[in-house]
Amino acid sequence: MTGTSLEDVANRAAGISGGPQPNPQPMQLPAAQGAPASLYPPSRMFGAQLFNGHFAMLNGSGFNPDYRLAIGDKVLLRIWGGVNFTDTLVIDSHGNLFIPEVGPVQVAGLRNGDLNQAIRGAVSSTFRAGANNIYATLDLAQPVKVFVTGYVRNPGLYQGLASDSVLSYLDRAGGIDAERGSYTVVNVMRNGKVRKTFNLYDFLLSGQLDLVQFSDGDVIMVQPRAHVFSADGAVLNQNDFEFPTPTVSLAEALRMARPTPGATHVSVQRRQGLERRTEYFPIGQAAEVTLEDGDTFTVTADRYPGTIQIRVSGAHSGQHAMVLPYGAQLRDVLPMIQANPLSVMDAIQLFRKSTKEQQKRMLEVSLNKLEESVLTARSATSEEASLRRGEAELTLNFVEKARQIEPLGQVVLNGKEIGDTILEDGDELVIPERTSLVAVNGGVLFPNAFSWQRGLDADDYVQMAGGFTQSPKTSKVIVVRQNGEAVNAERAGAIRSGDQLVVLPQIETKSLEITRALSTIVYQIAVAAKVVLGL
Repeated sequence: MTGTSLEDVANRAAGISGGPQPNPQPMQLPAAQGAPASLYPPSRMFGAQLFNGHFAMLNGSGFNPDYRLAIGDKVLLRIWGGVNFTDTLVIDSHGNLFIPEVGPVQVAGLRNGDLNQAIRGAVSSTFRAGANNIYATLDLAQPVKVFVTGYVRNPGLYQGLASDSVLSYLDRAGGIDAERGSYTVVNVMRNGKVRKTFNLYDFLLSGQLDLVQFSDGDVIMVQPRAHVFSADGAVLNQNDFEFPTPTVSLAEALRMARPTPGATHVSVQRRQGLERRTEYFPIGQAAEVTLEDGDTFTVTADRYPGTIQIRVSGAHSGQHAMVLPYGAQLRDVLPMIQANPLSVMDAIQLFRKSTKEQQKRMLEVSLNKLEESVLTARSATSEEASLRRGEAELTLNFVEKARQIEPLGQVVLNGKEIGDTILEDGDELVIPERTSLVAVNGGVLFPNAFSWQRGLDADDYVQMAGGFTQSPKTSKVIVVRQNGEAVNAERAGAIRSGDQLVVLPQIETKSLEITRALSTIVYQIAVAAKVVLGL
């Protein structure tokens, strides 16, 4: 219900319609220059994450010793000693730097790393050798304009530096079209001939990216996408991958998808022809399996549990973690627990993750039904609508608070057959501590813990806590035993030391259905989470 206020929801629940909703606005196309790819729909294609606009406007103006000087580049030259000279010189149309009193020095095509040596030699031929110190560095490379075309989002002409990477120019063009463009064949062309072909997967998977020096009029051509396979399951890269050849080995595909350490098997879904076929292989046979265009593989970890680990906490003097055979029962554990004088072994508590998840799901189902009842209720009069709106606000606030509550996941162990309980991995056994107290909370004036007294019943302890906050006739009292069992106080019999009395609030609304649903949820939360929640 994102973007909807509680008041709007309450109005709907009361049968009052809101104002007209604004029409959805179309997505604005990004500018061609440095368009962030985040404005485009997300794609499963491996490599689409490269082009998000974050480095489109960066340039490669840092020192690169292999950069070849070109016409228009600017060189910062400093000479001191016998002659003092500082200036920024531009390589002219003949490829020369003109140095006063020295003359033209041919530097076009020279490696950036050899610039100092070349100028030092030219200066030394004019002035006495060793009389001057020389420092020369490339101050700014000549800006170039490069065409980016093919299967990119915004083909066009983009300006950058000759030393910029191919990724920068692709990013300026909005990136490769993830649904149609190739990440494995990106050509850099000059005068109609391919100078360099890039496979961007080399960069993504192994960090290899060759540098190429661009000139005015160069073309970056993204070829159409070739063949694709999909990877799912226990892999680090759950993506679609491109491969340039008609087939690719499953071993190479797994190298790109990166299986997790526990992976053991691969199922391959074939999509060629009229039938869809599925094949299943151990991961060790991947080199013998071939994938074709459109195939999908799922990596699984087919490991079977041999042992389980449980934890034992509470009032005992033994070890807190135990490793047991798969399928072990509670009777296998009980002799291993070292009880102490305060241990209450006949009230052992068992907490289980799967039970916690089940309790959470059941609570969520009840809350969804309650929310639906509130939102679909109608009112016959404006007075009734006003009353229902107030109730709706309270109820929806209750639902919001109830969703934040986490059940404990307790499995109640009672009866003589608790030893037959099968344990699960991650179970926690809690040994309650012997106590002489009885706790009273919920709908009483002064929630507190009281010393246990033989012969007192639930009403006696409620009176010791100040009595009910609501009418005794409408209040419901639940007795929660130390082992987690919850029973109605009227059927609980004598109160035992360690019991907890929970007084549930009486909830009244205009709708009998909503009242019943609220009461049920309050009871669920009290039993599953040991929390009393009211409106």
